[in-house]
Amino acid sequence: MLQFEILEHPADIGFRAFGASEAELFENAALALLSIGWELEGIEPLEQYPLSASASDLELLLVNWLNEVLYLTDGKRIAVRQCRVNAINSTHVSGLALGEPRDPDRHRARIVVKAVTYHQLKAARTPAGWLADVYLDI
Repeated sequence: MLQFEILEHPADIGFRAFGASEAELFENAALALLSIGWELEGIEPLEQYPLSASASDLELLLVNWLNEVLYLTDGKRIAVRQCRVNAINSTHVSGLALGEPRDPDRHRARIVVKAVTYHQLKAARTPAGWLADVYLDI
């Protein structure tokens, strides 16, 4: 199954993430965010970093989850290779980010992502699985 695809936008950048389950959707959305911001090939998943988010609905939960991933990479300076969801329900998600402390010589940035936005945000179950459209402020 396709994990994600990049969406065109005049000012920002977006992605459409896919998943067979809500957990896989959140993992693939995190992967899309990470792939836009960083060259992932040089990042080793040596350490585990806890992630969690809460919200009143699935779409807000996805934004909060992605903002936690962004805070880990930007605020805590962790190079994240992938994220795993351990538990998810309609108002809470928890999991782990796998990566290592960021080394500017080894971990190359692609695009500076400032924030995950609510612009044209969509997360829903479809006949083929789960789908989310997310736009990022760059």
